[in-house]
Amino acid sequence: MSFDQKYVFKSERLGFRNWLGSDIELMAKINTDEKVMEFFPGIVSKDQTIEFIERMQKQFKEQGFCYFAVDKLENNKFIGFIGLSEKSFEAEFTPCIDIGWRLSSEEWNKGYATEGAKRCLEYANEVLKLEKIVSIAPKINVKSERVMKKIGMEKVMEFEHPLLINDERLRDCVLYQITINKI
Repeated sequence: MSFDQKYVFKSERLGFRNWLGSDIELMAKINTDEKVMEFFPGIVSKDQTIEFIERMQKQFKEQGFCYFAVDKLENNKFIGFIGLSEKSFEAEFTPCIDIGWRLSSEEWNKGYATEGAKRCLEYANEVLKLEKIVSIAPKINVKSERVMKKIGMEKVMEFEHPLLINDERLRDCVLYQITINKI
């Protein structure tokens, strides 16, 4: 497989692809970084990372999208994920397609989350023909909310996340939405 063929699509600086077994250790390292996991209930174990990657591989195979593994094109370095995933927890807006990102803290403040999310929205519109994408974050995660605004999403509501209901710090969340295929 040539360098270009391994990517489902690219942005100016990033390549988006399905997950590989070699990503497990790298993603597990990101999932145990306390800065990265600040707005989650806790760090994610290696076994949970493996389950996540297997779920993303299956979703990509079945639907043509997932939270894509992301590499920097300049050096082919894996930096985390940006992409789309189905959400089906119990809420008035589910089931839905969520756009999300989790990048190595070494790669923060370089515009990768915004660049990658914009490119994922283009893919969702042009290839997948999706109409509506949402993004969810705890209210205290203003960094993610800033990315949501930068990619053109609008705040729809605040809600108590049913999977975080017992976490006083994280349960109050924001829901942003964008309609991308207005045909």
